[in-house]
Amino acid sequence: MTINVMIKLVMVATFVLGFVLPYGYFFAGKQTKTRYKKSFFTNIAFVVAGILIATIIAYNPGIVEAAETSAAAEAGLATGLGYIAAALSTGLSCVGGGIAVASAASAALGAISEDGSIFGRSLIFVGLAEGVALYGLIISFMILGQL
Repeated sequence: MTINVMIKLVMVATFVLGFVLPYGYFFAGKQTKTRYKKSFFTNIAFVVAGILIATIIAYNPGIVEAAETSAAAEAGLATGLGYIAAALSTGLSCVGGGIAVASAASAALGAISEDGSIFGRSLIFVGLAEGVALYGLIISFMILGQL
């Protein structure tokens, strides 16, 4: 069993034991403050335990050495930096597009409430602001295509 499969199994067990069971217990019966506290602290205990177990598995020196040698043969630094570049181009362009849409849309709504005939022109500005996020996504696909 590989390290990735082991970590995935631990994370699935953490999800079931840490979220599904405690809150299923809480919502199944009468929802009291004591019952909520029990489910909340059970949730915290199982999630912390699951993360610790996954960390111990991931950073076991013997497993890390074997994973490093196979990872070094498969991918280099350039591939990792390419993935980071793709993530940054998508993420930052979406944040910038969100800020631009927030400003343009609020101004457009104010202008439309005063004069309804400028709806088409204001929609163009909101669409242009939204295009920034799409351009970042396209650049991200171009970067991933080169990897």
